[in-house]
Amino acid sequence: MENELHILLTEEDAEAERVAELTGYLRQELLDLDVDDVTTLPGGEVPPGARAVDVTQIGALLVTLGTSATALNQVVTVIRSWVGRRHDTHPSLHLRMGDDVLEVSEATDDQVAEAFKIFVQRHSPAGAEP
Repeated sequence: MENELHILLTEEDAEAERVAELTGYLRQELLDLDVDDVTTLPGGEVPPGARAVDVTQIGALLVTLGTSATALNQVVTVIRSWVGRRHDTHPSLHLRMGDDVLEVSEATDDQVAEAFKIFVQRHSPAGAEP
């Protein structure tokens, strides 16, 4: 079972600082889970006073899931809840495990729920509860 989940959070027309702030909030929630680590990927910190920053790299997180069979499901549940609370913004997410990619933007809650469910099932060990 792969044990690393790459998350890229973006928001159309958002300033770099805003994306960094949103990513930090999501990271804090993910750190409360039964995962080994949640790190900001290189390029993920906004340099003080920076103007020319690649915004697509600011929202990058790496979640090391560890050996828990339910860690991915927990992470996805937190991400869904977190996105659902962002009524003032419309973040887009790009999740990647190995070669499998899930991109979520401008989707209904039901569509997001189904996409996440399928993603978790594809990466769950046989017989594990998704």
